[in-house]
Amino acid sequence: MKKGEKRRQELIRIAYRMFISKGYEQTSVDEIIDAAGIAKGTCYYYFKSKEQMLEEVIGMMLQAEAEKAEAVLRADLSVPEKIAGIIASIQIRQEEQPIGEALHQPENILMHNKIRRRLFDLIVPLLSRAAEEGVREGLFACDHIPERVGMIMILSSELFDDQRPFSPAAADVFIDAVEKILGAKPGAMGFIRALIRGPENGQ
Repeated sequence: MKKGEKRRQELIRIAYRMFISKGYEQTSVDEIIDAAGIAKGTCYYYFKSKEQMLEEVIGMMLQAEAEKAEAVLRADLSVPEKIAGIIASIQIRQEEQPIGEALHQPENILMHNKIRRRLFDLIVPLLSRAAEEGVREGLFACDHIPERVGMIMILSSELFDDQRPFSPAAADVFIDAVEKILGAKPGAMGFIRALIRGPENGQ
């Protein structure tokens, strides 16, 4: 890695840590510069604004999620477990919630949509490969697989990404929808319920 790219990645990691510990709105560019020990002009050489830093931080998070999803796809798991694992791998971690909250602010809606498209571009091919494996094994009966797994991603985003507690009924409907989208037998994806059950639901 070249020196310039190494410094850029270091700034992204520093911003990531500070956005988590202090919150995005509460972190100033000057604080990031001080933590990095560089001149202000050097920082603005790599990033035009704090918003661009946020986008790059989230891009780093997306790449990490994609790597986890690829590991799930390669793992010795059943096809339904791979699909559930890939979906779980792209959910924001609890400690990263301050960054997720920043992305959901109204002024960042364009960035949110851009990041969402990037996530789809990374994850739909992996989910498609898992679903195709399920078709070959006779577990699923479906065509137009990229479109189907894309719909599953939209549903999972609505269920998990809006930062509101979801009900057991919502989880049941999600599982039922996934099974129908993939042409799976009822109950084939039922184990997802235990994976997405949250303590806030009292389950």
